Amino acid sequence: MNTHKIRALITDIEGTTTDIAFVHKVLFPYARAELPTFLRAQAEQPQVAAELRAAAALAERPEATLEELIDLLIRWIDEDRKATPLKNLQGQIWKAGYENGDFHGHVYPDAHQGLSRWHGEGAQLGVYSSGSIPAQKLLFGYSDFGDMRPLFQAWFDTTTGPKREVASYRSITRELDLSPADILFLSDVTAELDAARDAGLQTIHLVRDESITRTDHEAVASFDDIHLEIAA
Repeated sequence: MNTHKIRALITDIEGTTTDIAFVHKVLFPYARAELPTFLRAQAEQPQVAAELRAAAALAERPEATLEELIDLLIRWIDEDRKATPLKNLQGQIWKAGYENGDFHGHVYPDAHQGLSRWHGEGAQLGVYSSGSIPAQKLLFGYSDFGDMRPLFQAWFDTTTGPKREVASYRSITRELDLSPADILFLSDVTAELDAARDAGLQTIHLVRDESITRTDHEAVASFDDIHLEIAA
């Protein structure tokens, strides 16, 4: 197994730090069930109204009614659309769920242990997920292991750019003010890893499901298999 000399590590969430089933069987159904009631009650609130306008603009339906937007957003949930307005609204709904104790953010034990260890060794840690930054912070803030947010120094979502585009990883590199070769990106999605590598980052493929086809990226089954040397 290779030892990666790095200064910063950026991790994906779904399928990497967190079981995909938690996202698809807990978070998404919760948001889908709560979204109509939430929007009917909160549509006039500035944060919610702004996201509804953004969703209408993205769908090129500026005159859409609230009920039409509810139908649109539910369809986007069913399609797993990576639309920023939807992600932001889901995050607002999940906030209530976390605060009410309806669920906790799932994190694999090996991910918690690895991230905690690397943080202690001085690595800069960040998250890059298609879920909104507020949703990321909720998952790690209300995780199975308590509040993990202090482990991370950087948060990136679709406002940085699509995860399968090289330009997004170049933006992350500029934000961190590091050489791309000093950054390691972890993900379970080959196209994301390809884009990161094309931007000059080091990459590791998390293959937690043995049915996943392995690629030419270094592959590991858990964070326990990742060996890092943290550069000063």
